[in-house]
Amino acid sequence: MPHYHCQSRVEEVIISEAPHVAERAAFYVVIVCWWLFALTFWLRKRPPRAQEAKRDRTSLIGLFLQAAAYFSVGFYPLQQRQVSPVTSGSRVVEWALAVLTVAIAVGSVWLVNAAARRLGKQWALAARLVEGHTLIQDGPYRFVRNPIYTGMFGMLLATGLVAAQWIPLLVAIVLFAAGTYIRIRSEERLLRQAFGSEFEEYARNVPALIPGIY
Repeated sequence: MPHYHCQSRVEEVIISEAPHVAERAAFYVVIVCWWLFALTFWLRKRPPRAQEAKRDRTSLIGLFLQAAAYFSVGFYPLQQRQVSPVTSGSRVVEWALAVLTVAIAVGSVWLVNAAARRLGKQWALAARLVEGHTLIQDGPYRFVRNPIYTGMFGMLLATGLVAAQWIPLLVAIVLFAAGTYIRIRSEERLLRQAFGSEFEEYARNVPALIPGIY
């Protein structure tokens, strides 16, 4: 009896320490989405180089803060080389959170890809205007003014959910919010100068990042 009891305890420990199927599946889907996210910019068809009319390098500060946010939320799972359980509650809750995480990641990648393709030659890391710059208001830009940043935020959340490290995720959200605010202000300052009342009307009707929030 003691031998069987000991064996049973060992099996329980192994099962409890192993990531559940839901979290493991969500983890790998998020990894694949990160690759697709990167490939959106690495392999996108580049239009003829447009002559730059104006640039605001302040947005690079925001880019640095966004990068720091991704590092904050991604460092722990990369260091541990494993996925943490999202919750120790019921399997129903675990699967629900896993499905939510996958939906956020897949939707975010789609949004970033659609927005980057719609921007074409106007996309850049730093805020800028190019010759012949147009104010895009269709495609994903019908729903938010900065869909690429919305998708980036979604990827941040999905990564935080599969890592299940809540304090790093909160720190990352604060950093990302600050960096995104700086980038949006920098970019929209140029758009206001270029398009005036047309942009003001667009900004009144379409949220900057998340419908109903900002």
